[in-house]
Amino acid sequence: FIDLPSPANISSWWNFGSLLGVCLDAQIVTGLFLAMHYTADTSLAFSSIAHICRDVNNGWLLRNLHANGASFFFICIYFHIGRGLYYGSYLYKETWNIGVILLFLVMATAFVGYVLPWGQMSFWGATVITNLLSAA
Repeated sequence: FIDLPSPANISSWWNFGSLLGVCLDAQIVTGLFLAMHYTADTSLAFSSIAHICRDVNNGWLLRNLHANGASFFFICIYFHIGRGLYYGSYLYKETWNIGVILLFLVMATAFVGYVLPWGQMSFWGATVITNLLSAA
């Protein structure tokens, strides 16, 4: 185990790490239910999303929970990072570096999730990101 000190003036800012765990659990559960009806084919992906929203019982709710849950997840991440910067958590280099690696993995996962519906927004999002990465 890593022995990290907790401050004497602990406040609600310290809840965002736990909220990240709750958000991740919700994303995994809703993602698994959505995956049961998703078709992973570029010509059928968008219509499978429409099928989920229109024909699957509460599919629209699952999709909206999943999409908005991703936004809430990133809000929690930014507050978690901000709290870490404010309290000097970057001084624990190993822990901080693991957090940075996890941030990049979460960003890559979010990009894949953004592209999966393969609508116009997904197409242009993928085009912009791949052009940014190829320009470097």
